[in-house]
Amino acid sequence: MGEITNVMEYQAIAKQKLPKMAYDYYASGAEDEWTLKENREAFSRILFRPRILIDVSKIDMTTTVLGFKISMPIMVAPTAMQKMAHPDGEYATARAAAAAGTIMTLSSWATSSVEEVASTGPGIRFFQLYVYKDRKVVEQLVRRAERAGFKAIALTVDTPRLGRREADIKNRFVLPPHLTLKNFEGLDLGKMDQAADSGLASYVAGQVDRTLSWKDVKWLQTITTMPILVKGVITAEDTRLAVANGAAGIIVSNHGARQLDYVPATISALEEVVKAARGQIPVFLDGGVRRGTDVFKALALGAAGVFVGRPVVFSLAAAGEAGVSNVLRMLRDEFELTMALSGCTSLADITRNHIITESDRLRVMPSRL
Repeated sequence: MGEITNVMEYQAIAKQKLPKMAYDYYASGAEDEWTLKENREAFSRILFRPRILIDVSKIDMTTTVLGFKISMPIMVAPTAMQKMAHPDGEYATARAAAAAGTIMTLSSWATSSVEEVASTGPGIRFFQLYVYKDRKVVEQLVRRAERAGFKAIALTVDTPRLGRREADIKNRFVLPPHLTLKNFEGLDLGKMDQAADSGLASYVAGQVDRTLSWKDVKWLQTITTMPILVKGVITAEDTRLAVANGAAGIIVSNHGARQLDYVPATISALEEVVKAARGQIPVFLDGGVRRGTDVFKALALGAAGVFVGRPVVFSLAAAGEAGVSNVLRMLRDEFELTMALSGCTSLADITRNHIITESDRLRVMPSRL
């Protein structure tokens, strides 16, 4: 494998190792994939204003998320069907996240159940939820997650229908026959069968509830004591509604650019959401994080932490649990270095003054009279 020096390098290894259908499923975005590219490129347009001559011999990256103490503000995003990447799948990711002292979010569409993931040992875990048409299924799933020791629900709200992922359509994507969506085993929910286009898109059309609305956020609060994070918010208007409807936090996400194309990069939408939240609930960022510098930029714009998705599945495909551990370690090390070189010794030291965005640059342009 050679020396891996950054998390991006795992993608090329994953591409070589995985069947085309699996790799394309993880890697692709919706339609023209403009947002997929923009999720990365928008970070590159934010520059640093580092402070100097500050004692950075001791750096503290610890933080708390919903009251849970973690080693760094870098967490694992929900990514579906991880056993397509590696036989250990979600087990490996859960162990690596726990060893790194951070939070893993398990997908509803995992190839390991909530109980199986809990069996890997202690760790702080959140459960990502899609709301199915059959509310009894949702209720059962939430209760099982709670019993298995999961600490919060990440309610995905940007998927009333699945985005048009052309790679999956071309590949006639379907879950490999030896795998199942483990959380739904034994429930009469149909199978993800071969379809004329994407088997997943057909499955979602049949199962996921398009009527999902803010009243369902309220309903979820009646069936669980777990805090509910609303995942998929990118506007001030929806931020205010999330606060009004009792969300415990917001995850700024465009679903890894897999839903509606030509929405802004999450890092571009972040500040609008943070301002609208007015400090009432924490705001997290999901999407495009590949460097420790990205983590710093998100925190400087007001994020309480970031979630990382694709680097986890690509490193899982390349090297199993060791790969995921390495990704989390590299991001942590890069983030610590960025803090040191910016003159920050704790997360509280990271401020909006440490960065300059495109809009800042436009504001300070001298007039050309």
